Amino acid sequence: MRPEDEAGLPAEIFDDRAALSIDELSRLCAVDRTYIVELVEEGVLSVMQVDTAEWRFSGAALRRARTAARLQRDLEINLPGVALALELMEELDRLRGELGMRRR
Repeated sequence: MRPEDEAGLPAEIFDDRAALSIDELSRLCAVDRTYIVELVEEGVLSVMQVDTAEWRFSGAALRRARTAARLQRDLEINLPGVALALELMEELDRLRGELGMRRR
């Protein structure tokens, strides 16, 4: 996705329980379907439901896929690096949440 394309993307809010197809996920992230497959193979995304016809992804997968695409595009990080960066970012968020709870 090019920076000038970002302004034209519609904002959509998804519940983490939403079930998105691979085509919906790739469209919402403005990436090719093959990129989503690569994210699954690298362990960046988990398939919520394996149908005989098609994979399903949660709303949380949308957030992870968009972040992964931004990391690759903006920082030129390879897929294993993206997987590690996402894990570290999520761990940092979890620790910040714990710290916030203890301060109350």
